[in-house]
Amino acid sequence: MIHDVVLHINNEQPLRADLFELPEGDTVLLRCTNVRTLNGSKPIFIDDLNSIIFFPMLHLRFIEILPATEGNGHLALGPGQERVPVEVGIAKADLEEDLQIDEDFLRRVRDA
Repeated sequence: MIHDVVLHINNEQPLRADLFELPEGDTVLLRCTNVRTLNGSKPIFIDDLNSIIFFPMLHLRFIEILPATEGNGHLALGPGQERVPVEVGIAKADLEEDLQIDEDFLRRVRDA
């Protein structure tokens, strides 16, 4: 079980859910449970939060797996399950490169 995944549905507000498995390339339906809004309330179209819900992949813009790792580059799954290696976050070198201050730009902003 993959907990607290954000589902971005076409023309709808995002939903938070727990996935049973990661979707593969040929996945047509996404199987999940514990579907709720981002603030944790029950959506009006769900009768029971413990129901198993199938979302057609056709209606999903993308699936956001939050960086809920333990800092070891593995996706946090439920108890007793294998950990899945994933690339999470930005490389530190890339971050430091983005944070370099452009003195010429700052001077032009101050002079404007």
